[in-house]
Amino acid sequence: MNKLVVQNLNVGVDVGKDFLDIHIRPLGEYLKVSNDKKGIGEAIKRLRKLTVERIVIEATGRYEIAFVSACAKAALPFSVVNPIHVKRFAGAIGRKAKTDKLDAALIAHFSEVIQPALSTLKPENIQKMADTVARRNQHLEMQTREKNRLQIMPKTVQSSIKAILTVLKKQIQKMDDELADLIESCPEYQAKSELVQSMPGIGKVSAAALISYLPELGMMNSKQVAALVGVAPMNKESGRYKGKQVTQGGRHQVRTVLFMAMMSAMQCNAKFKATYERLVAAGKPKKVAIIACVRKMVVILNSMVRDGVIWEEKAA
Repeated sequence: MNKLVVQNLNVGVDVGKDFLDIHIRPLGEYLKVSNDKKGIGEAIKRLRKLTVERIVIEATGRYEIAFVSACAKAALPFSVVNPIHVKRFAGAIGRKAKTDKLDAALIAHFSEVIQPALSTLKPENIQKMADTVARRNQHLEMQTREKNRLQIMPKTVQSSIKAILTVLKKQIQKMDDELADLIESCPEYQAKSELVQSMPGIGKVSAAALISYLPELGMMNSKQVAALVGVAPMNKESGRYKGKQVTQGGRHQVRTVLFMAMMSAMQCNAKFKATYERLVAAGKPKKVAIIACVRKMVVILNSMVRDGVIWEEKAA
């Protein structure tokens, strides 16, 4: 395959739900393709003909996965970057105009100047982590039901229950090991995992759930991340009617994991314990107080990942 040999070729990719806007610098070449198998195939075919130094893609948490996977399979050098870093770069060079085409050019310029580290991201591992966390939660539910049965069933059947509990315990441990291996296989995952685990109450499983179910963590503002998880209070108003604020929607997998993490955090994390006790003392129902603490946890985790600051530094 003949490749166009041009030194320091940097590619910027602006990712949308339906289209990919691609700018090749310094050739000044621009192409727009559909964000589907056919369009991605066209883009990869073109990029493989070039000697590319780096392809930079902003992380959206969803829409870039197929393109990143294609780059990985084609052995093209790519870097998945935080959109906030690109936005700050735009401010530093005085770029204000904003279109998909201009954004692609900006990302290519960012790639050339900043030279972000190449990613070793394996998109398929995100799905593996999500599936493993989901299955682990199912095993935990089965374990709880069997433990409850052990308390009420006669001794004649308890040996059967204990046998099942032994199997479940081994399976849960096996999945914990698999999650640890998946995280350690990728520097990006490992760095993010260590960062969020610096918060008391967040363990390896919670970190894996955040990485797989909430890849946008660190890329949104406080209101957006709370709404995405489903812990943001929503107003119920119509005309003169004003109902109580409620939480709804969001990603229940993340919310469930963080709810359990909060139950642990309130035992070892003074910040969340104080918040919970203050809300309960003010007359809030316990469940409402816990959800409020989860919302606080999500917002803090988001800012920790965004700023690359561990818990001790963030809390100081």
